[in-house]
Amino acid sequence: MRVLAIAISVLTLGSTMTACTVTTHTPSASPAVASAPGPVWPAPPLAPRIRFVASVTGAHDLGIKASLWKRLRRFIAGEEETFFVRPTDVATRGEALYVADAGGSALWILDPPQQRIRRVTAAGKQQLVSPVAVAPGSGDRIYVADSYHRRVFVYDAKGQFLNYWADDEFKRPAGLAFDAAADRLYIADSAAHRVWVYTADGRRISSIGRRGAAQGEFNFPTHVAVGGGGKVYVTDALGFRIQMFTGDGQFIGAFGRHGNGSGDFSAPKGVASDSEGHVYVVDALFDAVQIFNGNGRLLLSFGEHGRQPGQFWLPGGLFIDPQDRIFIADAFNRRIQIFQYLGGTGH
Repeated sequence: MRVLAIAISVLTLGSTMTACTVTTHTPSASPAVASAPGPVWPAPPLAPRIRFVASVTGAHDLGIKASLWKRLRRFIAGEEETFFVRPTDVATRGEALYVADAGGSALWILDPPQQRIRRVTAAGKQQLVSPVAVAPGSGDRIYVADSYHRRVFVYDAKGQFLNYWADDEFKRPAGLAFDAAADRLYIADSAAHRVWVYTADGRRISSIGRRGAAQGEFNFPTHVAVGGGGKVYVTDALGFRIQMFTGDGQFIGAFGRHGNGSGDFSAPKGVASDSEGHVYVVDALFDAVQIFNGNGRLLLSFGEHGRQPGQFWLPGGLFIDPQDRIFIADAFNRRIQIFQYLGGTGH
């Protein structure tokens, strides 16, 4: 059975949680998932909350086959099929997967329904050098931040270059997140120690933060995400915390501290929230993902160092789609790992 059926099957979520209760979402039956359920967290006999779905190292893992002409050309040239080198971020639009491969200086587009593979290495006449972040925007826009060029490049969903945004105040754009309801793109700029706020068509609205350790200030922010109600989550990497803001940049709260215990951060990177408001944070040095409630209380963690399913080697970017599928850029394992939130982590 094709791995595509495993990786792309949508699990229907069940009942929602109420205060001080723990409920379990029961996914709809799927022969593909049932035949290869993968590891779950927490381990039995506890009720599973997170399930491994698939590991994607290239188009073949999604059931996408290269055209006969491409296969023939590779055969004649003696070329091997190569995909991700060091993926740093990931996003989806529908069933298409977009991967920022900073190590390979490319944006990968893997579209199973269309059986399409595309490796984008240029933005007009410029070659991509360090595409570290990717985010879907309004219409069919796809945004890519290249930290070397200090620009945000804009493509359509098929990878055709549209335009770019350049700003003299960009220092090192490192993270992207788009709020469709507000028509805003948030750009985490590590070296500028702030988050830029733009409209979908490239007009700067405002910025959030400055360098510092106080509330609403940053010390090398690297990743950003938008959750329910337009809440903005920012990974304050060397502040070892996650800071939360309204869409207009008003500080709401923060959680985290430097350490090596449960709930601490060592190298926080990707951040995202699921449909129930839980906050997921990737930690590259822990090789794990920690899940918090909206107030910053640790609920669950999964992952460890290694190459097996559910193990990581310096993971980075994180994306959660509307079906609560969790996509993680597992950088030094050269893959994207996909998990499913099953519900019931509590509040």
